[in-house]
Amino acid sequence: MPYPKFPTPLTEEIHPLIFHANDAPTIGVELELQLVDARTYALKSAILDLIKHVGEDQNWLKPELMQSYVEINTGVCHNIAEVRKDLGGKLDKLYEAAKACDTRILWAGSHPFSAWMDQEITPSARYKKLVELMQDTARRIVTFGMHVHVGVDSGDKAVMVVDRLMRYLSTLLALSVNSPFWVGRCTGLHSQRIKIMEQLPAAGTPPFLRNYSEYCWVVNQSIQSGFINSIQEIWWDVRPHPRFGTVEVRIFDIPRNLEDVLALTAMTQCLVAALSDQIDDGLYQHDIHPIVVRQNKWKAARWGMRAELIDPVTHKTVPVREMVFFMYEKLKPYAEKLNCMQELNHIITMIDHRSGAELQLELYEQYKQDLREVVKALVVPR
Repeated sequence: MPYPKFPTPLTEEIHPLIFHANDAPTIGVELELQLVDARTYALKSAILDLIKHVGEDQNWLKPELMQSYVEINTGVCHNIAEVRKDLGGKLDKLYEAAKACDTRILWAGSHPFSAWMDQEITPSARYKKLVELMQDTARRIVTFGMHVHVGVDSGDKAVMVVDRLMRYLSTLLALSVNSPFWVGRCTGLHSQRIKIMEQLPAAGTPPFLRNYSEYCWVVNQSIQSGFINSIQEIWWDVRPHPRFGTVEVRIFDIPRNLEDVLALTAMTQCLVAALSDQIDDGLYQHDIHPIVVRQNKWKAARWGMRAELIDPVTHKTVPVREMVFFMYEKLKPYAEKLNCMQELNHIITMIDHRSGAELQLELYEQYKQDLREVVKALVVPR
């Protein structure tokens, strides 16, 4: 009796993931913002009303898994000035539409008191399929983040940049922490959002990949095995994005405001450009052990801008503010070249002031632990 034939790597079906390369470090930004009721300040399923008010032919305001989300995206921008103009105009339209729908916008990585169990899923074939596969793991991701895309010139380059970004991700997270509360509880973390995201099947710190070919294999194998439904469910903290030809940094909580968004975007663009040049120049990559990446990420999530991170070279602990200042100094020449010095300088303001999480915790004490008042103090428009 003949043995059955099994497919080999040379014969199994592979869906090519064409990397649409960029010849410059172009920028794209995605913001996930919360929709809250203008009177109760609880999360509100208002996205369909907002889309109807703005006009269904628009393409910059998008629904997400839950109807209490709104996502706004930039077009492809070549510098931070374009990002500022793009997002500024769209946010003005969003605030106007929200007010007309008796809704307000909250910039925070999690809602302080609304429960994930109460949120309504957006009617969509993709989201239905997602929830069928992932169940409460998907329903729990009522969290809000920022994603920054930076263009690179090849898929292999994107994979190498992702690897070299590992040592900086925790510092970027610490700068953006803005989710200390979850379902009415003070979690003790400065970024509860990042811990919720880690529960998803293909999320958290990306694996080490040797080249773009291996990345394509990981994506195809994950889909073919039924682990995920599509490439859209690769939710790593940073990932190559073939369709846009970018490295996409996804570790950020949604920051406090537009100025923080622009500062973090400028830092990300400069960092990717610097790492790209290092790769082109053949600069040796000092490894950072995966356990150090995990430890630093936990510290950033737990203490935010008060964290002490492990230096990947000396293995000594360093206050995160010192890490940020070191990065700022190293990236200033790139900020000059990319015309984003003003926005990068705002990083120093962020070092000198409280984080979004610290502000929420201060308001929590100021208003005698009344989370409704915390949200009321933070929403826009007032």
